[in-house]
Amino acid sequence: MALVASYGALASFYSTTYSLLFHLGLKAFLAPVSIFLALLEFSIVLTIIAMVFAYSFGWIERKTVARMQARHGPTYLGKYGLLQNMADVIKLLSKENIVPYNSDALFPFILPIVYAMFFLILFFVPFGHYFVGIDSSVALIFVFMLISFMPLLLFLAGWTSGNKFGAISAQRSVLMLLSYEVPLVLIVASVAMLAHSYSLVSIVSAQSRMWFAILMPIGFVLFFIIMLAELERPPFDLREADNELIAGWLTDVSAPYYALALFLDYTRMFVGTLLIAVLFLGGGSGPILPSFAWIIIKVLVLSFIIMFVRATEVRVRISRLLRMGWLYFMPLSVLNIFITFVLFVK
Repeated sequence: MALVASYGALASFYSTTYSLLFHLGLKAFLAPVSIFLALLEFSIVLTIIAMVFAYSFGWIERKTVARMQARHGPTYLGKYGLLQNMADVIKLLSKENIVPYNSDALFPFILPIVYAMFFLILFFVPFGHYFVGIDSSVALIFVFMLISFMPLLLFLAGWTSGNKFGAISAQRSVLMLLSYEVPLVLIVASVAMLAHSYSLVSIVSAQSRMWFAILMPIGFVLFFIIMLAELERPPFDLREADNELIAGWLTDVSAPYYALALFLDYTRMFVGTLLIAVLFLGGGSGPILPSFAWIIIKVLVLSFIIMFVRATEVRVRISRLLRMGWLYFMPLSVLNIFITFVLFVK
């Protein structure tokens, strides 16, 4: 019981499961079985939340971008084309899974590993005042440590595909992500400095009176742009270049894995907007409505802004993107942490 005593919502799942098994007379290996079932139950809840967001965001993005471009978007399948994404998923999953002959044995496992890492981040993100899987004092460090593995995994995905276009695209993505990693770390350090904690729950609590986006607007704007790059959303989708790299490191991914890649993109989108809301917009804090409703509203607003950027901005050239990261974002992130220390910490 002590193992999950500080685990937020997992403690509730554990206590409920433990009591149920105890009353049923299943006392053999009661604690480990309860922990496993609590993790399973919480994972199912997170999976449902992620799937609902991914499906909804996929449909909303297609309709919104279509309207911005004077098109209709999904129309025929279901009311307002609501079933179009379902039809696409069924079509992709029904096709044969083809592994390229020259690819490495590790290639088919990269996408599941990446998805598992981003799904694990959801265990640490507080969806409300009481709904958080693991309330750890080092949650912020652990979350961004997982995110920092993305350049390596993207490089492995492109290198093991056996396709030169995939390898070149992966190298471009790695260069982009590495150029933004250092400013990202500095901004995250500013947030921890302002909240006096690495716990995501404590960071949300520290914004009960004023959001960090207001206290350090430079850090908020930089973090939003850097998250666009981390998520490979336009205008930072350098893994794709229509006249150069086709679909980048996803070029040799067949239909079932391409469906997983699309779901991974929307899951990454969900995680990214959640982190922006938690670190800078007060998480689930807000009047009248429940905390879970507030964080979903903030995630939807951020998602719409990201959709608007996709529909209105063009892809940034790799040289300009790297120049922007090292010559502009790096000094601004240093300035942000200096101002935060002088005004709010010293």
